[in-house]
Amino acid sequence: MRSAWSFALVRLAVAIAIAALIGLVMGRMALWLMIVLGGILAWQFVNLFRLQRWLKHRAHEDPPDIGGVWGDVIAIINRIYRRKQFHKRRVTQQFREFRRLSAALPDGVVLLSEGQEIRWFNRMAAELLGLRRKVDIGIPIANLVRDPEFVAYLQKPGTGGGIVVRAQKGEAWLAIFVIPAGPQYLMLVRDVTREVRLQEMRKDFVANASHELRSPLTVISGYLDELAEDAGVGPEWREPVADMRRQALRMREIVEDLLELSRLEATTDEAPMATVDVPELLERLVREARTASASAPRFDLDIDDSFTLRGSESELHSIASNLISNAVKYTPVDGTITIRWAREPGGAQLVVRDTGIGIAPEHLPRLTERFYRVDRARARAKGGSGLGLSIVKHGLQRHGGRLEIASEEGRGSIFTAHLPSRRVTARTTAAIKAS
Repeated sequence: MRSAWSFALVRLAVAIAIAALIGLVMGRMALWLMIVLGGILAWQFVNLFRLQRWLKHRAHEDPPDIGGVWGDVIAIINRIYRRKQFHKRRVTQQFREFRRLSAALPDGVVLLSEGQEIRWFNRMAAELLGLRRKVDIGIPIANLVRDPEFVAYLQKPGTGGGIVVRAQKGEAWLAIFVIPAGPQYLMLVRDVTREVRLQEMRKDFVANASHELRSPLTVISGYLDELAEDAGVGPEWREPVADMRRQALRMREIVEDLLELSRLEATTDEAPMATVDVPELLERLVREARTASASAPRFDLDIDDSFTLRGSESELHSIASNLISNAVKYTPVDGTITIRWAREPGGAQLVVRDTGIGIAPEHLPRLTERFYRVDRARARAKGGSGLGLSIVKHGLQRHGGRLEIASEEGRGSIFTAHLPSRRVTARTTAAIKAS
């Protein structure tokens, strides 16, 4: 580039010198300088025209053959153009490969803008959500997937897991995950109809089996109670009968828990808004826990009796009872169980803290699953069914609440039930005086 400019300047200087020399000889220097400079300017306009013409038609025309600075400029433009064409072909190839791969995916993929409008989707997403490529591009996804739970989920995408909704048409169920990706969102859609139906079949089977087991167990328990009180039964049968009574009682408790859990899972409506005296309920449960076992740990109560809740008394009783009984089972005699009932920003909280054996971090995400037990042998010895925390979770969901669990092995656990402010109500003066 520098040599081209040097040659151009030298050529310009030579032309001016020749024009000046001719002007001196002929006595008209200004005229000859004007003619030479005008010719040079005209030549530059010709080269500029050729460059502009090539830029307009460069897709099917070769670059003009011009030397000097203009040749260097054309060469640079040509290199930039070839590089651009190379990258364009590469991006196009990668995009086509991405479209082929996304079309082969068993899941639907939707690319959303920052305002959650549809920018692109693959074939499976079109099938699952009923999207049309020429019509739905640029439409907010909430306008096409009209499900209240999905709309609420879109307000906080990427937090926690996904959401399962029913498809707009047909009986299919879809699991949807919205993942933030910079200033846009990636939405994954999966058909989980088979899994949902299997889960419903399992729930129906458990509910029906539990219901059918209740009557035989009642009969067996009745006969065992009679045998235990019969003076004619030999002493060698006293211990076996006592063991059978304990196992029958445990089976009845499991059946009752299964029926309660099935009822909670089958109910889609929110819990009623009846007033429940939670402070009195907690104090009663603690009294029962103290009298039920002589080896119960120490209880420390921190209860704000100025407010209570609106909800289902039986479900709130089940929630608090399961949390307290869990703490009693896994806390040693010299340990302490702290029960706190207090207001919090956005509602109220019931906290049950114990100084028991604690739970390893890898078990925490699965604690609320059916029949999940950290230590099966210990839970069986303590009489646990593995259903208590699942009942707590579903009961809280019915009240618009949630369960939070924190634990450390060897140092105890903290179970916190968060309840929304719309269910919090002031406790009556009569109830406070009665307590």
